[in-house]
Amino acid sequence: MSVISHSAIDHAPRNDEAAAEQSRGGVLPLLGRALSYVLLLTVAMAALAMIVIPLATGSQTYSVLTSSMAPKYAPGTFLVVKPTPFEALRVGDVITYQIESGKPGVISHRIISIGASQSGEREVRTQGDNNSLPDPNPVLGVQVKGKLFYAIPWVGFIANSVGQERDSIIPILAAVFIGFGALSMVRGALEKKRSGRNPRHSQ
Repeated sequence: MSVISHSAIDHAPRNDEAAAEQSRGGVLPLLGRALSYVLLLTVAMAALAMIVIPLATGSQTYSVLTSSMAPKYAPGTFLVVKPTPFEALRVGDVITYQIESGKPGVISHRIISIGASQSGEREVRTQGDNNSLPDPNPVLGVQVKGKLFYAIPWVGFIANSVGQERDSIIPILAAVFIGFGALSMVRGALEKKRSGRNPRHSQ
């Protein structure tokens, strides 16, 4: 007849519990690091698209307020508009231009034709993608702010909430994004170093 001691019976569950605890202890930090890296990548991409590239290219940013360019550029779309020579604009380009020359109000519509005024000055005709009729007045070079570089859906709502303080807040946001990224990298390096110094041993 086989004899099993009480110590052997009690020891097995403890080993199972220790293994489960060790497994949890290994998975949770790994999951935390993965989430941190995803968040860091998201923040870095947002900073790159909304701050770094526009500053580096001398572009201006705008938010779509109406549905005249829907559905592709629906209200809330964040537009990055890059300065472009008027002569380089072509039919099909989306441009942002002053509604009245010298005044701050702007609109972003697509070029549907290019021609010349009676004086021989180059001009373009525009229309919203969602509008049934062309814009009533031709657009001259002096009115054009630039050509659409790229657009980000929904982000314009955030920019609108910032309002007129956007220009002063953007450098602050850039510093925050960079600081957050540096902090995350340092923290990840320290955690990796600690885990290397204190390896887990199975029993």
